[in-house]
Amino acid sequence: MAGRNLEERVAALEAQVAHLRDQILDQGVQKTGWEAMVGAFLNDPYFEKAMKYGRQYRESLRPKKKKKRQSKK
Repeated sequence: MAGRNLEERVAALEAQVAHLRDQILDQGVQKTGWEAMVGAFLNDPYFEKAMKYGRQYRESLRPKKKKKRQSKK
């Protein structure tokens, strides 16, 4: 009798897993983390402007190149 009960439980679990798998496949693969953000700011003028200002700020922190002195002859 224990074997019969176990078989029924395994069959119920298999059916439930199949149902859950079908639900996931119907919804499509949901992206998490950084993948969910990819393309979120596509063609956003405010984002473009923020990136421009950030680039300018980072470049302002870089050491300036020294000009070479011309030798007097």
